[in-house]
Amino acid sequence: MLFLDDARIKNFTSCFKERKFLEFFFKRIRPNDITAETSAHYRDHFPFVSLCGRERNFIRCDDVPAVFTHVFRDKEGGGERLCYGHAGDALSVPWEPARVCMFPASGRVYHPAPERYGSVGLIRSRLAIELSKDFSFGNGEEQPPTHFCWNGTTHELDTEWWKSTYINQRGEVLE
Repeated sequence: MLFLDDARIKNFTSCFKERKFLEFFFKRIRPNDITAETSAHYRDHFPFVSLCGRERNFIRCDDVPAVFTHVFRDKEGGGERLCYGHAGDALSVPWEPARVCMFPASGRVYHPAPERYGSVGLIRSRLAIELSKDFSFGNGEEQPPTHFCWNGTTHELDTEWWKSTYINQRGEVLE
């Protein structure tokens, strides 16, 4: 969910809900690499920015800016897609069940996202709990899952893709 940074209470009633605005905002997010001296101090506290015309919306997030909310079947292409940004089907990526990645230390589950979000997105808790029932831990439960069963097909998980993403750059460790 998207909130103003200074909102005291952050819940469903105080978040942005207009889908067209959310789509507009999320399509403009990118890593905050602004080098102007007056803006440089924002980089440490706001790792992402959404440029809306001349306005700079600095983004602070608990983890990563893209949060995946649900999987749906694309009516046009027939494939499955993963939605993010609470903008309905307007913001989505192809669902890649073999590239789901769970970090055992935090319990967080990730999936590839567009590069502008650091190439990684967090799967929201409700969906992650649902998906985690189908993980197989071939190396023990202290290690990341090795396989994931989706729609009757067991996928060997790719545990390397996340190493080129924002979460690796900030020092996350899979094991």
